[in-house]
Amino acid sequence: MKTYRRKEISPTENSPVITGAKKPDWFTEHLTRIPFVQKMFFVEHLKTMVHAGLSLTESLDVLSREIENVKFRHIIGEIKDGIEKGNSLSEVFAKFPKVFPPIYVKMIAAGEASGRLEGALGEISTQMRKTHELTSSIRGAMTYPIVIVVAMLGIAIMMMTVVLPKLMVIFSEYDATLPLATRILIKITEAMSSPLNLFLIFGGLGLAIFLFVYSLRKIPKFKYLVHKINLHFPILGPIIKQINLARFSLTLSSLLESTIPIIDAVEITSGTVSNMVYREALARSAEKLKTGTPLSEILSTNHFIFPPMVTEMIMVGERTGEIQNLLKELADFYNKEVDKTMKNFATIIEPIIIILLGLAVAGMAVAVIMPMYSLVQNF
Repeated sequence: MKTYRRKEISPTENSPVITGAKKPDWFTEHLTRIPFVQKMFFVEHLKTMVHAGLSLTESLDVLSREIENVKFRHIIGEIKDGIEKGNSLSEVFAKFPKVFPPIYVKMIAAGEASGRLEGALGEISTQMRKTHELTSSIRGAMTYPIVIVVAMLGIAIMMMTVVLPKLMVIFSEYDATLPLATRILIKITEAMSSPLNLFLIFGGLGLAIFLFVYSLRKIPKFKYLVHKINLHFPILGPIIKQINLARFSLTLSSLLESTIPIIDAVEITSGTVSNMVYREALARSAEKLKTGTPLSEILSTNHFIFPPMVTEMIMVGERTGEIQNLLKELADFYNKEVDKTMKNFATIIEPIIIILLGLAVAGMAVAVIMPMYSLVQNF
């Protein structure tokens, strides 16, 4: 009697093959972005699978089927191909700097060198989660004032283009000298009522915004000047300092925890902070560290951006050999401060918005009521 053996099917046999995967189209490759949440998902699950004993190629194969983003899925396929060719994970990650910044590559390389890749992935996952929480709190706090400002602009444009032109007809026929506020309001209304003027105003505004953004991206000195001015604003300045100090302490502690030399760690950290003043100060600090000067002493010369609490805690860490732990405490402190400030940001900014709105309404009311009052008196 003829017997048949059952064919054993591997878990990946019916799964999409990543090696040689079709390259995304031009739109997907150049104009779509990879959400930060999916990067977090990738690192966290890669760490879990490595901990469970799966090889990197098996882990990447599973993750490629779980990731929804087409562009990221193709990149994971290329990472898997690179691993199969004998490259290390850090070497393959380094080929995608827009997806995996140098800080992650260095941490992975340190983990591979010390034989603790799982630990390095865990540290990266922790840092990504804290960075995401920090960014989310900032975006959430900015939503309310942006919505209010946009609504105010929309109402102002509607008043200038629809309501006030009909009302200004009465005043234009008035022979007596109108108050200055009314004359200004009439001129603004006439300008806003013309389609050509509207086109020129919004075109000029759009051009100004474009030139400003272009200069920020292409002219380092202009960007440095703007960032330096931002630090001196009453409400915005302290918030920017807290955000950059939180990123500085979090990134530096993660890199030192990965046994990366402090000079390299400070140099990499300089590329992760958003403010150019902090970035250049840390880049100079990395150079001065080569002379043997302690980091706390170097940072203490920039007391405006690095408060005494930061430099003193770093100094204590340098003396006790626990600098990464004290930096973690600093990161937690500033993360909590930023979170608390962002939660109260609406309360802080609301009075300013109300005052500005009140001044605008009061000015418009004075410009409209004063001539009407004069007309009533004449009759």
